[in-house]
Amino acid sequence: MAAPVNSVGKPSAERPPFNSTSFQKKTRSKLISIPGTRPSVQNGQLLVSTGVTSLDYLLGGGLAVGTVLLIEEDRFDSYSRMILKYFLAEGVVCRHELFVASAQDNPDDILQELPAPILDDVAIHKPVEQPRLSCEPQDNLDAMKIAWRYQNLPKVQSALASSSRFGHYYDVSKTMEPEIRQAAKCHRFYLPEHPTQSSTTNSRMIESYSALLKSLQEVIHREGFDLSTPMSMSRNILRVGLHSLGSALWNDDLSCHDDPMHNHALTTFLYGLRALLRSSLSVAVVTVPSHLIQDRALMGNITRLCDNAIALESFKGSERETNPLYKDYHGLLHVRQVPYLNCLASQLPDHKDLAFKLKRKQFSIEVCCQRLRAYSNKEQHYLNM
Repeated sequence: MAAPVNSVGKPSAERPPFNSTSFQKKTRSKLISIPGTRPSVQNGQLLVSTGVTSLDYLLGGGLAVGTVLLIEEDRFDSYSRMILKYFLAEGVVCRHELFVASAQDNPDDILQELPAPILDDVAIHKPVEQPRLSCEPQDNLDAMKIAWRYQNLPKVQSALASSSRFGHYYDVSKTMEPEIRQAAKCHRFYLPEHPTQSSTTNSRMIESYSALLKSLQEVIHREGFDLSTPMSMSRNILRVGLHSLGSALWNDDLSCHDDPMHNHALTTFLYGLRALLRSSLSVAVVTVPSHLIQDRALMGNITRLCDNAIALESFKGSERETNPLYKDYHGLLHVRQVPYLNCLASQLPDHKDLAFKLKRKQFSIEVCCQRLRAYSNKEQHYLNM
């Protein structure tokens, strides 16, 4: 486009600069900076670690904020409960706030069982007045004995966003020290302390789930996790751990009958939970005893209402526990659902034949060996005949 005629002949001082233009360089919007989070390399979604580095890799780098991870419990609820404790322990180390809900065990008892971080990570958040790690030579020797198998792993920096590794390592043979655990703010929901009456009407959500959702909503709004909160306020992440939903202890008959009366109670709750998390800086891990639910179509609806879903098939109490082919593992891990975040196609895992094992001090997920994979496929073929 030609320049205006009246601009010709003007002194050079009055002319606009030579490189001036109506187009301006678009600056990148500033990402939310919260300790213990990082943006996804695939879609820029804000991620948090589950506390299990191998599970983070399986989920595409971590759990996206605003999403729900469903864990189908193993029959004895040993390993699913352990992953839940990893998730909560990671929140304590990152100074995130916690919301723990249970109908069986008091949330305080669950928090007392959190695994202890490896010494390199504890040193970041330990009070300065405790010189126990550096005063006595014997303590230094014990520290070397504990951390010797992790010496080749990359060190964790205090600023997790700049670290090449995401999350922390934990020692499941020890519990977290009280001064570390008590430094995190925790909100508790223990169903026996919230007396409810079992509803005989055809309501979509039973009172136990309704009270749980209401309590979580109050915490999100009161503590400023809602995205409507002004950005001038300091931001943090709320980690929500919901233990064994769908069991009879929640006054839910989903796992008790083939045709339960409240067959839509849990799906209605998960629909409300996901809508609540989408508009807040929160992330949830939910465990469900899927092996007790007879209606597989209903279990499929529960899975689809969550963003991520994995199932743990433990060898404990089965013939596989004594089978030499399974001696290196403690169970199989099945990926039921992967998230569709800001894209039309999901990020599928590299491998589908996965197994988990509990080492002396660490829970890990690995790819099955070829011999075990072939045996499992043959075993599944005979089961389908």
